[in-house]
Amino acid sequence: MRLFILAVGNKMPDWVSEGFNEYVKRMPRELKIELLEIKPEKRSETKATAAILEAERERIAAVLPANSEIVALDERGKNLSTVELAEALEGWQREGRNVAFVIGGADGLHAGIKQGAGSLLALSRMTLPHGLARIFLAEQLYRAMSILRHHPYHRA
Repeated sequence: MRLFILAVGNKMPDWVSEGFNEYVKRMPRELKIELLEIKPEKRSETKATAAILEAERERIAAVLPANSEIVALDERGKNLSTVELAEALEGWQREGRNVAFVIGGADGLHAGIKQGAGSLLALSRMTLPHGLARIFLAEQLYRAMSILRHHPYHRA
């Protein structure tokens, strides 16, 4: 099983890469996290938000792994506890499905991506910087895996 994080945004600060990579390297071989960065659409005074979202939607669709469970990150998505995320992860593992978590750009995600997703997930009711969202998601996936393996990292 593979976990993909598709994130609109590139050229992240070093602290984002270091934090993200710390949790990626902790994951077991059979549950690897792979980051797919998507170049954000350039913004201008004359370009409408809808056009920006459409361009980013096309870029996301072009790299979206086939036959993956799609989980779109959205502030209006479902708030899961870490234990509930672990249960979802266990279900995807049983099904043998890869999972693609999609993080939108500065304007969020195109409605078509959200509608095509198997689920919408909120990391927090607070607004997170996109780089921090990557780290937070990677840490929670690691924590969920540690729950499933009865590893002492997670303390209830």
